[in-house]
Amino acid sequence: MQPKLKLYQNVARKIEQGIKDGAYPLGARLPPERDLADKFGVSRPTVREAIIALEIRNLVEVKHGSGVYVVHLPAMEENLAELDVGAFELIEARMMFEGEAAALAALAMTDDELRELGDILVKMEDVDPASAEELSFDRKFHLSIARGTKNSLIEQTIETLWDVRETSPLCKHMFHQARSSGINPRPSEHRRILDALSTRDPAASRSAMRDHLRRVSEDLLVVTELELIEKAKKEIGDKRRRLVGK
Repeated sequence: MQPKLKLYQNVARKIEQGIKDGAYPLGARLPPERDLADKFGVSRPTVREAIIALEIRNLVEVKHGSGVYVVHLPAMEENLAELDVGAFELIEARMMFEGEAAALAALAMTDDELRELGDILVKMEDVDPASAEELSFDRKFHLSIARGTKNSLIEQTIETLWDVRETSPLCKHMFHQARSSGINPRPSEHRRILDALSTRDPAASRSAMRDHLRRVSEDLLVVTELELIEKAKKEIGDKRRRLVGK
């Protein structure tokens, strides 16, 4: 039985088939992101994950200020499952699990555990942004909250999600792209989570965690923004037309 493909894998497969069938020939520019999202009935983040997956496989190239172009034809059937989970899918799962974990931890964490969480945050604030140390403290911060729920299954689930973040090739590629663009963990948002936990307020803790993860998703949307490419191309075309008209 064939494993069920993820949404981005289905979209990537369909675009790849379009390349094979000649709908998107070698050298052609793919339709804008919004058009692809409408065509395949998926969200724009899903289209972005599909494009990035095809880019990793060297089938397309994103040319900033121009668009996404077909640069190679598929040589043979490849296993898209090897790219595993995309960052948007992962954040969606983290938002659900870690949001509820924060709400539970607000009532279950001991004062000592909250102090330890504060120590981790102080260390995160003191290291260089985007350093290996900051990323390590980021993970420790979130897993400490999961451990604070006193529920081993919740802790294991959230640890597994963090393992996926660090092992999935597609996820690693997207987060590396974010760090290369200067987008790093925000200690101030972690401080808000700690403050909410310290007040023993489940609703505020849930909200702080979900807001933080929502911001992570928004940062990735900016980094992987394909719509900006189309906008830049249109602006260049408009300028050229104005110049010709003078």
